[in-house]
Amino acid sequence: MMSRYDVVVVGAGPAGSATAIFLAERGWSVLLLDKASFPRPKVCGELLSPESARLLDRLGALKAVDAVAQPIAGMRIVAPDGTRLEGRYPTGAPWGGYRGHGLAIPRERLDHILFERARQLPLDARERHRVTGLRMEAGVVAGVQVEAPASAASKVASRLVVGADGRASVVAHTLGLLRPHRLRRMALIQHVRGLEGLGDLGEIYVDPPDYAILNQMAPGLANLGLVVPYAHARAFRGRLDTFFAARLAQLRHLAPRLDGMAAAGPLMAMGPLAYRVGEPAVGGVALVGDAAGFYDPFTGEGLYTALRSAELLAEVAHAALRAGDCSRAALARYARARRTAFRGKARLTRALQTVIGHRRLADHAARLLARRPALLEAVMGVLGDFIPAGALLDRSLLRVAYARD
Repeated sequence: MMSRYDVVVVGAGPAGSATAIFLAERGWSVLLLDKASFPRPKVCGELLSPESARLLDRLGALKAVDAVAQPIAGMRIVAPDGTRLEGRYPTGAPWGGYRGHGLAIPRERLDHILFERARQLPLDARERHRVTGLRMEAGVVAGVQVEAPASAASKVASRLVVGADGRASVVAHTLGLLRPHRLRRMALIQHVRGLEGLGDLGEIYVDPPDYAILNQMAPGLANLGLVVPYAHARAFRGRLDTFFAARLAQLRHLAPRLDGMAAAGPLMAMGPLAYRVGEPAVGGVALVGDAAGFYDPFTGEGLYTALRSAELLAEVAHAALRAGDCSRAALARYARARRTAFRGKARLTRALQTVIGHRRLADHAARLLARRPALLEAVMGVLGDFIPAGALLDRSLLRVAYARD
């Protein structure tokens, strides 16, 4: 007998678990599936922006995250010429977010917390269940095909399928929606110990064509991420540890910082980082988080996008399910809401990628921001997801901020 649900969520990372929680709390029957067993490691910058706290609070997970996360109040940024910036998330007038700091937390801890939170609700959450394909009826997605250990393949019917299965999304791939992106970079990430002076600020070292990020995950433990051109790293396939060490040594302002460092976990790699995903051309399906596309956020704060897209989808999906209409047209409201919500920060991020890709431009931008701390503070607020990007062009707001310079 085929099992039936209102919603099947494929993938139980932050976007998937959040979507399942939001919809289950509205009374819909939800099946949450993930091919992995929790907790499990994940390649990630492992930084939650300040506005993510609002979403974690709404999900009922903030207290659990706070218990294990490290507060991050902003970023120290070192330009190629050695110019140093200290950008903190703004906490006073005219801007202020849900919180004045972000959170650094290992992805395996965050994902496990959210998955266990989902399990506390009246929904069906299953580990080690791999979705292998979609069920189609009359040209509309109507469920999924599932494989699980020690059981025969099965089919699940649903009114809505949510693809939250990341960059290797079976849902997006089955629908032929994946597209390459012209920005081709690779991230190499490792947990490390032995670094002194890591406090409540992350550290970013820009040295084109590379940049590196350090975030303290716990006392004595840091996430070290190195982002390089994909073509440079690809030539060292099978020898990425050697490449990683050599490339870090070439970043002249970072290399002395790493004296005494020791690996505290395996080196993990992901690339190409950026990719595009088209909108579904059929009804009965939606994509959230990295399954909907990814663009290198520079500061490692992509988790907010996953949580916020889940919140946006839940609003649209709830209305569609209640109206009995999960058609492509009905779900298109979600795509529009997502574009509106992320457009401003996406433009800033693309501009930053251009800046950090050119040495002189990066040096010039750093010196400008060093002279305008209020502008740097505003940029940090945009990156922290609680100041709209348009504020960077709003003279009246900036005039108030500049008055404090």
